[in-house]
Amino acid sequence: MNGNKERNTGNLINKIFGGLNMSWPVVILYAIGTAILTSVFLILPVFKDTSFRRMGVYMEAWIFFAVIIMANCKKPLESALKTFVFFLISQPLIYLFQVPFNWQGWGIFRYYFYWFIWTLLTFPMAYIGWYIGKKNWLSLLILSPVLAFLGYTIIEAGRQCLQNFPYLLVTVLFCILQTILYVLAFLSDWKQRIIGILIPVITIVVLAMMLPQVDLQVVDYLPDHPVFETEPIVEVADESICQVQVSSLEEGTVYIYAHKYGTTKVTISEGNKVLRYSFEVYNDKGVSRVRMTPIEP
Repeated sequence: MNGNKERNTGNLINKIFGGLNMSWPVVILYAIGTAILTSVFLILPVFKDTSFRRMGVYMEAWIFFAVIIMANCKKPLESALKTFVFFLISQPLIYLFQVPFNWQGWGIFRYYFYWFIWTLLTFPMAYIGWYIGKKNWLSLLILSPVLAFLGYTIIEAGRQCLQNFPYLLVTVLFCILQTILYVLAFLSDWKQRIIGILIPVITIVVLAMMLPQVDLQVVDYLPDHPVFETEPIVEVADESICQVQVSSLEEGTVYIYAHKYGTTKVTISEGNKVLRYSFEVYNDKGVSRVRMTPIEP
């Protein structure tokens, strides 16, 4: 019984990573489909502050999509071309689909440059990445950065999940699943598999000791909703507690990147306008929060 389950699991993994028809029409439809799915996650309010919205910002899902293409190509050049075209189609479409629903309109394409750089890099990366299908020590060498990145994402998302459960729980589970799948699909020797598992585990342990006390990103409004005509100058007295950015495009929108618990003074100035606040990063029953209080002149 257990033997049949193991064989069925092995057959399913082999089907996903090597048994799919990755023709050019399939690659194009694959790119359009993932772009539509990502756009839905970014547009619909129900997906706000969930793991699904990360598809439009972070890499973990796109690594998975790319590995599927690479594993189902017959030659390294085919892998490079198809992965490159996949990103070349999918990424601009994600921004295009958002234009009617985003307050920035066509201005949202200013964020595409980051993904365009990654699109260019996919060509050499997918050429080399094709060799993971050899299932040998070279496969382990090529997979090592990916496994380390997944370890980083697990600890980064995991800490946020612990601070505000179940936020990003799906991201943590998805990256753990990716790690297991890659180890089983592309590493055949038990020594390789042990090392493959150890890479993300060691990454998690090392980062757990090195990462800041708090890893919190907050988008909020300043208490008095000030209006700025240009990008204001922001001075944070203690940047080890948090870093702050203020947008001139939305009234009083502030982006806070908190690193540890504590209180610091923040001064925001534009010309003769000078505003001062107290930013407190604190633990509220296991949940990290930020409190902003105006300081009277």
